[in-house]
Amino acid sequence: MANAEHRGRPAKALEAAAVAGTPSRLTTLRLGLWLVAALLAARQVAVVLTTPRGERLTDLETWVGPDGVLRVSGSLYDSTSFTGTPFNGLVLKPFTRSAEEALGWGWTFGTLLLVVALGLIAVRALPQPVGRRTALLAAPVAVSLLVLSLPVRNALWLGQTSILPVLLVLLGCFAARGSRTSGVLVGLAAALQPTLLLFAPLLWFTDRRRAAVASGVTFAFGTALAWAAMPQDSSTYWVHHVSGVGLGGPADALANQSLHGALLRLGLEGPLEIGLFLLLGAAVVVLGLRRAVRYARDGQLLLAVAVTGCVAIVVSPAAWQHQLLWLLLAVVGRVGRRASDRPVWPVAVVLVMTLPATMILPNMAVLYPLRDNIVLLAALAAATVIPFLSRTSPHFEEPVPTRYAAPVPTRFRHVPLLPFLRRVLTRPNLLLELLLIRVTYAAYSQVRLAATGGSNSAGRARAEEHGQQILDLERLLHLDIEHAVNHAVVKIGWLRNFFDFYYTSFHFVVPLTVLGLLYWRRPVDYRWARSALGFTTLLALVGFWLYPLAPPRLMPHLGIIDTVHGVQDFAQPDYGTLTALTNQYAAMPSLHFGWSLWCGVVIAVVAPRAWMKLLGLLHPLFTAAAIVATGNHWILDAVGGAVVVAAGFGLTYALQGPRARTVTAVAVSSAPTVPEKDRTPS
Repeated sequence: MANAEHRGRPAKALEAAAVAGTPSRLTTLRLGLWLVAALLAARQVAVVLTTPRGERLTDLETWVGPDGVLRVSGSLYDSTSFTGTPFNGLVLKPFTRSAEEALGWGWTFGTLLLVVALGLIAVRALPQPVGRRTALLAAPVAVSLLVLSLPVRNALWLGQTSILPVLLVLLGCFAARGSRTSGVLVGLAAALQPTLLLFAPLLWFTDRRRAAVASGVTFAFGTALAWAAMPQDSSTYWVHHVSGVGLGGPADALANQSLHGALLRLGLEGPLEIGLFLLLGAAVVVLGLRRAVRYARDGQLLLAVAVTGCVAIVVSPAAWQHQLLWLLLAVVGRVGRRASDRPVWPVAVVLVMTLPATMILPNMAVLYPLRDNIVLLAALAAATVIPFLSRTSPHFEEPVPTRYAAPVPTRFRHVPLLPFLRRVLTRPNLLLELLLIRVTYAAYSQVRLAATGGSNSAGRARAEEHGQQILDLERLLHLDIEHAVNHAVVKIGWLRNFFDFYYTSFHFVVPLTVLGLLYWRRPVDYRWARSALGFTTLLALVGFWLYPLAPPRLMPHLGIIDTVHGVQDFAQPDYGTLTALTNQYAAMPSLHFGWSLWCGVVIAVVAPRAWMKLLGLLHPLFTAAAIVATGNHWILDAVGGAVVVAAGFGLTYALQGPRARTVTAVAVSSAPTVPEKDRTPS
């Protein structure tokens, strides 16, 4: 958010352009962003309120429902469902009846109001000076990100109060008048979530000592008051459960994104785990608070607050998903001297905070420790190692400009349709590209699976009907060779093994290799090729959705032998070894052939040697043979794959213009920004 005005030009120049140029466009964009924020909020409310009563606001029901822990006699922690501090229970008890009556609409809308207030206060706390564009657009962007974040969605779903401590800290640091009021607000937040007492040292070492003392006194008073009113519950929380550990779920559950939870998941336990947790936690506290104090003295108080909150996440015995909002505030930190590097950190944080870890990292056992602790690792990085720029850095306001390839003349007047895409980065940021590829593939997998209702059985009859249509059309065109080719290949063992290996191994390896080589050796060509592949995949997803198709191997009466997946039990609604992983009716168009054809076209266009071009064109030919020989596709599926590839390249040309590599040697000589290795030989 704070980096919106930094794109390789001075902030003052951008501000002047915004003021003198198109203020009406900024106003329109701002209204549009607020509309998006409102729609996202409405969506979240609808999701919560349309869920059956027993499946939503479960934590709130546990607290204040007819049989809630705040109503029954005895300890709050008898059921281990109440995870708040004794002070939290003491505060909530008087509101039990009103909260019960407000279950649903009142509680959900109240939570959304807190989210909006949180976003507005965070925007007001952005480090100065703030450009006009940022001042106008930051608030709706901040609210939208908060509403989309997993902690807010989790809090809305469960009926949690975890947004309130974050809001209290921000009010105490940025909105309260007077040191005592500021300290009281922070102390109240710590009484609700004890690790937030770490903000007291931050206040102390940034010369707000009265506020630090007031926060400590308020925390002590609230805790003592709760101990006097509920001694048994206080003893349970502070002594037996050590600040809530084990309440609300096992401490080693994936939802506990604290250092303690990670060590337990790694198999450590007992005195060794406790000692290591205390040692590492102390190191994180010292290092993180030192960094926070430095950023606060540098004029980046919001970043200092975010870093301290990330420290609290790491060292808390239990940091559940609804308590992790602090990490999202860390997007205000500026990382990287180059303008092209600036989006990396905020994009990574937004992805971690809005997408499930399973969408960000592949489902590979070797990556499970990273995937299971991704929020913790991000918070740990923000607290200890991410090199946020100081305001005294010459690159804080004016990063090193991004290098672009030379513009390319076009044959048509209105090409490109999106002129801002005409400027081609000479080398896009690698981390952003990897994140884009991974998230796009995860979305592709989800849409592909959902195309028949989320399971293979949901669209089986329709897919088999479409399969018969394709077979009839192929018979009309005399293209129905699938059965003959399949049975001919099965009789030749080495040929069958070759096509099985080719089908299963080259589908992902070759496209990723091509992308990697382009990024490394031909960075100007990379975006052109990547965009064409993205459009191709998007169009294929539309085909999967509109026309689910059974491949030859899943047509029971054809007698096609499934050489890759084994014998299918057609008596079962779901069958096949890939049922749990992918939609087996996503056959039209064939992306196996489409991606291979994309590889062949790119290699044929870019490769400098004739034998390389020929080798590239052989790949789609072998792939076409493999998809038919193994019974996984119809001939017309390959035709459909060729159509979406052609459309993908066409859309790339229409939206972005011709690829930069079409520049002639004369044009290149006048374009010093193009690296030597990317020049086309005359």
